Amino acid sequence: MGKGMYAVRKLKSNRQTYRWSDRAYIRRTLRLDVKADPLEGSPQARGIVLAKVGVEAKQPNSAIRKCVKLQLIKNGIQITAFCPGDGAINFIDEHDEVLVERVGGRMGGSYGDLPGVRFKVIAVNDVSLNELVHGRAEKPKR
Repeated sequence: MGKGMYAVRKLKSNRQTYRWSDRAYIRRTLRLDVKADPLEGSPQARGIVLAKVGVEAKQPNSAIRKCVKLQLIKNGIQITAFCPGDGAINFIDEHDEVLVERVGGRMGGSYGDLPGVRFKVIAVNDVSLNELVHGRAEKPKR
């Protein structure tokens, strides 16, 4: 075995060792983001509304953001989701079925000035929340 072979093996073992210094590699390899994720890696999930809640915005903003507490159907985990749109909360009642997705917080973090809110409502009873807010659709009677 020549000298070159030893060098290749050394490079490979060094690479395997030092990859563990990379934060993204660790999270990906140990599947930490999927384990800690209520949606279990899926882009969207359905849930049943348990309550409407007002979440206070973080400093320096001052507002009560309208959110809903809901229980996911797939695994029973309870989460809080933001209701985007002017008056959107009025279209959502308790026991409605809503569709949620992640909000665009950085690195899976919370949304803007909302502490601990990582999801937003996109549909209520299979009707787009955006369409309801803009008056282009009506919520179905159950």
